[in-house]
Amino acid sequence: MSMLNTLSAPAAGSTALRRRLSQIAAALAAGLPLYWVLGPQPVGWLAWCAPLPVLWLALRSSRRDAAWMTFLAALLGLSSNVAYFRLLMPLPAVLAVMFVKALLWLLVVLATRRLVLRYRSGWTVLAYPVLWVAIDTLMAAFLLDGNWGSLAYSQTDNLAVLQVAALAGVPGLLFLLCLAPSALALLLAGGRAYAPAAGAAALLLAAAFAAGAWRVHDAPASAPAGPLAGLVAIDDFIGPATPPARAQAIWNQYARHVEALAGQGARLVLLPEKIAVLAPAQAYVVRQRFQALARSTGAWIILGIGVQDAAGRRNLAWLLSPDGAAPVSYQKHHLAPPEREFLAGSAYAVQPVAGQAMGLAICKDMHFAPLGQAYGAAGAQAMLVPAWDFQMDAWMGARMTVVRGVENGYAVLRAAREGVLTVSDAYGRVLAERASSAMPGSTLLAPLPAARPVATWAGWLGPLFGWLCVALGVILLCAGRRAMPSA
Repeated sequence: MSMLNTLSAPAAGSTALRRRLSQIAAALAAGLPLYWVLGPQPVGWLAWCAPLPVLWLALRSSRRDAAWMTFLAALLGLSSNVAYFRLLMPLPAVLAVMFVKALLWLLVVLATRRLVLRYRSGWTVLAYPVLWVAIDTLMAAFLLDGNWGSLAYSQTDNLAVLQVAALAGVPGLLFLLCLAPSALALLLAGGRAYAPAAGAAALLLAAAFAAGAWRVHDAPASAPAGPLAGLVAIDDFIGPATPPARAQAIWNQYARHVEALAGQGARLVLLPEKIAVLAPAQAYVVRQRFQALARSTGAWIILGIGVQDAAGRRNLAWLLSPDGAAPVSYQKHHLAPPEREFLAGSAYAVQPVAGQAMGLAICKDMHFAPLGQAYGAAGAQAMLVPAWDFQMDAWMGARMTVVRGVENGYAVLRAAREGVLTVSDAYGRVLAERASSAMPGSTLLAPLPAARPVATWAGWLGPLFGWLCVALGVILLCAGRRAMPSA
């Protein structure tokens, strides 16, 4: 008997090791699709099924195994952000952010697993999407960076499903995106018992796609459009260490681009964010120069500049009119991590420009739905957005801004250094786009999307749905705490 025990112990240990290695491999395989959807350049179609392996593994494993496999898979998926996060924060902060985000995945997946195994009912298909929408809503409301990189933005190039944003904003879009893998996971792990729930989810998704496709198809064509607009971006920054001759060359190049675009018929020319941070006297000289340029070319000019005085630094957008009037000045509300020392603004600016009511915002401002909604309520027909991206987030920065236009029924013109120049309409159609570049820079000439009233409900239904999911999420978490069969 003792000999048998001695012989069986290594065999049992070997079996346990093989089992653990197979679980590690399964967790890494489950995290690989997440790698391609959780970063700043997500693969849109993959986002519909990337969470499926993680959910399936959790439903088929013990709670302890589900926990560590989910955490490992989430860390692998989130690692696609490491290079980008390192541009913004030190390595310890990067690791902390990834750890917290992985914990959120752990919370959602384990809570979903608990509810599914406790109640074994079709309604639990809603747990996963409701919990993610709740977390996304809380992040958007309370974090300095909002819900930057929300999985919902991965669908910005999918015009049919993007129209959901006009109805229920990002919360509605994210709910649908999470409903698909939730329904599939329950169907694969639970069998026929979940077929009615999966069928209902499929019908809802099909209805959303069909309605969105009809909305885009029924939308007026982008042409005939309005007058021409010019966008300019030169990646080179004019900083304290920039030689005066180099700084002057960059300003001269911007002036040449404005003249060239106006000569091609541009009624307005949009320049990027914070071309330089200057003392008030230096900023006044730049303003005078571009005001004179606006008068001589007959074009509106939107100039992004930083001004540092005794009160502090301000990130501004100046709207310079062809009639020589005093410029409209807008101060950035939401500040990016590298500019936390800047003073935040609070005022909005809507001005008639080239026959349309146009609002001013700066880069990160348009990542926040309430600001976009405020401009929609103020009657903006188009938004003029100077921006400065970090190259890696160029797609995400531009597409988050496109979503604000869909939510509120206005066009968006965005000129980003180290990003892209983008013109989109109220349906999210990107009408023109070009990458920025270093000196001599990039320009884009495109017709302004015609100003037409586009009805949306996202301004009130989006927040209502998001906070409803927060309330439901709390209820679900409490319900899941009830005793359940061991699994």
